[in-house]
Amino acid sequence: MNNKEYIESQISKLEEKYKDSGQDLSSYLDGLLYQRYLTYWDYIHLDTLLSIQVPRTYFPDEEIFIMYHQITELYFKLILHEQKQIVDDKSQNVDFLIEKIRRINSYYQALISSFSIMIKGMEREQFLRYRMALLPSSGFQSAQYRMIEIYATPLENLVHHSERDGFSSENAIEELYEHIYWKKGATDISTGEKTLTLKQFEYRYTPRLIRIAKQVRTSTIYHKFLLLPVEKKDNKALIEALKTLDLNANVNWPLMHMGSAHRYLGKDKEEINATGGTNWKEYLPPSFQKVVFFPELYSNQELNNWGKQWVDHIFNPEKE
Repeated sequence: MNNKEYIESQISKLEEKYKDSGQDLSSYLDGLLYQRYLTYWDYIHLDTLLSIQVPRTYFPDEEIFIMYHQITELYFKLILHEQKQIVDDKSQNVDFLIEKIRRINSYYQALISSFSIMIKGMEREQFLRYRMALLPSSGFQSAQYRMIEIYATPLENLVHHSERDGFSSENAIEELYEHIYWKKGATDISTGEKTLTLKQFEYRYTPRLIRIAKQVRTSTIYHKFLLLPVEKKDNKALIEALKTLDLNANVNWPLMHMGSAHRYLGKDKEEINATGGTNWKEYLPPSFQKVVFFPELYSNQELNNWGKQWVDHIFNPEKE
């Protein structure tokens, strides 16, 4: 096919594409003629992106704090982008599932490997000052992070481990949500009352999170795995990818936050509370929460010891 024939073929395809739109092809070609050239900065809205870092204090390192959290939320959006495709897929194609989970793991690995920016990339004295201007906001209020958990596993697996045995898939979504593990981490340390941080978050996001939980009640990533035929469930690459996701989301990523909190909040004679009033030493350790997305993949001993060695490494490094 010569160049002229190729162009004629492409025009024919465009005519077919646009014939049901109510406009003929010539109208769309006119639009293409008048349209200005696309630039990189317009395509990614660069000026807007670079304008949304708005510190509340004059400490230079606050801008680092803002940008890293914005980058984190963009990675969370990438993770959700893959999760939604898994949830919507009806094919039970193992290769598709493996590829999507590997992508999710690559996003987590980028986040985990970059977290030294938060642990070592800011002056502690600056952080301890500008953080007071952020009250009562907290990374605890990341709704996307909660959505990632809800897309990954049934809500009964997210009930606080001290109550988990009393709940199952038979319980109403609203009831399960009331006992979700992270709510215990956002109670006032001295009174046991819900912190303002949690009240703000619940007011803004509870209806949305419950709606998502209902939508994926039987189609989370864990459900997608459980519903596979036996011969497909035994796929070693799939099991490895799922286990890696569990470790990334529920051990390695929280552990990075533990390291950051330990550096900035845990070095004084009296430990400093997180900005949201959360008890970070009770909330962040993986071995305390025992959140596991895919429990069928582990032995009872593995589940009982979930995350313990990593927490020992942080708080008892002399044991290493």
